[in-house]
Amino acid sequence: MPTSRWVGPHAPPAISALGLRKSYGDRTVLDGIDLRIPAGSVFALLGPNGAGKTTTVRILSTLITADGGQAQVAGHDLTASPGGVRAAIGVTGQFSAVDGLITGEENMLLMADLHHLPRREGRRTAAGLLERFGLAEVAKKPAAGYSGGMRRRLDIAMTLVGNPRIIFLDEPTTGLDPRSRHTMWGIIRELVADGVTVFLTTQYLEEADQLADRIAVLDQGRIAAEGTAEELKRLVPGGHVRLRFLDPAAYHRAASALPGAGRDDDSLALRVPGDGTQRELRSLLDRLDTAGVEADELTVHTPDLDDVFLALTGGTDQPGETHR
Repeated sequence: MPTSRWVGPHAPPAISALGLRKSYGDRTVLDGIDLRIPAGSVFALLGPNGAGKTTTVRILSTLITADGGQAQVAGHDLTASPGGVRAAIGVTGQFSAVDGLITGEENMLLMADLHHLPRREGRRTAAGLLERFGLAEVAKKPAAGYSGGMRRRLDIAMTLVGNPRIIFLDEPTTGLDPRSRHTMWGIIRELVADGVTVFLTTQYLEEADQLADRIAVLDQGRIAAEGTAEELKRLVPGGHVRLRFLDPAAYHRAASALPGAGRDDDSLALRVPGDGTQRELRSLLDRLDTAGVEADELTVHTPDLDDVFLALTGGTDQPGETHR
């Protein structure tokens, strides 16, 4: 579950954007998106391939410029202070920045040099991060021999050399096996627990569900919806409450009190359509109380992020596996 420490609506934004636009020729990639991401939270951007996720990351990390709109990252305006933005962020792209011809330690020391760290501090930082990411034992070995999960951990460790407070992770677990993916999730949770803000793009819906405090669905260059995972799940139909009874008489009284419910006479279960909100549940329970009936089992079912994705993006270019 999301583990951010401060994600209230009044938390200071680590990233904000208004009307962000980008086109390539006659193809509009971003069509005026707005973002507000509180500090110390995980924000996930979902969308099919070509929706504009990587373009958004590249703009906010100053790798390319927007055609319109405005944005601030870590309090710095993208246009007026790109150097201030770069000093505050770290970026791990879809493709590893690890040099496989040199060792893991040498990759880390190279990053320390790029950040102009003094030699002793650079070595201390590199050693600490290699230990933290479980790479100390292979630090002296060429990175070409690392597994995919090890290379990805090294990639993020290299991103952290400059101690960024905002990290952009562009599909960080693509191609990893389930064990490596869960290891990466643990690393991301640790970063957020330390106060780091994480901007995550992913095609793994379970990943967003597990990690993100807020999720935005990007489709055809626009934000189709934004909210917590639970808020997004309530946007699509299919939610219901399942009531199961052991006593046939109680089942029939409940069915009479809830005429709109779907019936399963064999299992003595009722399916009541609804979005699972507290208000709806209270109303449902009040109706059962009035009828003098108590369900033996009550289960709330809401659509999952797969349903949300397909509903909001027209069902095209479905994301990768969700490991449900």
